[in-house]
Amino acid sequence: MSKVPLKNSKGDSVGDYEVADSLLVLDKGGPAVHQAVVTYGANQRAGTASTLSKSFVNGSGKKPWKQKGLGRARAGYKQSPVWRGGAVAHGPHPRSYAKKMPKKVAKLAFQRAFSAKVDQGELTVIDELALAVPKTREFAAILKNLGLDRGGLFIVDEASENLLLASRNLPRVELATAKLVNTYQILRHKNVVATKAGMQALEARLA
Repeated sequence: MSKVPLKNSKGDSVGDYEVADSLLVLDKGGPAVHQAVVTYGANQRAGTASTLSKSFVNGSGKKPWKQKGLGRARAGYKQSPVWRGGAVAHGPHPRSYAKKMPKKVAKLAFQRAFSAKVDQGELTVIDELALAVPKTREFAAILKNLGLDRGGLFIVDEASENLLLASRNLPRVELATAKLVNTYQILRHKNVVATKAGMQALEARLA
């Protein structure tokens, strides 16, 4: 069993949270983590970049000047990519950058990223994360109590509206549910805080 610090919203230690070693993977999964991050980045791309080829640039097919006798370089059409206002040669066009990833590889990547946080002591469990009012100062106070002035990733079982509203204006703070949090989010933040309910949901997901 691996032990993770267990605290309350005031930052006081209330014991340890035990994570079964059978859920942790540290001896494999490095390439899977890399593939997961690359896949996530590719899937975020809009793929809407678009340039005009010579077929879409206005201009006639008339030769700008005659081929020989003027001392100038020969030119065949106004839409040439070498001219200002002309076409773009081999430019980008709308396309999909989406990548697919096998489910087992994605699970291994997530398991390895989560295990690294546990092994490096960058995971903290909080007994409860609830706000009576959607006030940013209330969430900021919890950050200060936990010693997370630089922000972090908060994983909950169910994200209430108060939590969403209170956390969205804080820089470098991200709120995610245990069902939807991904490998990139875990790696992006140095400090990860999970509620007890969120940890139970994560353990069920890893199992």
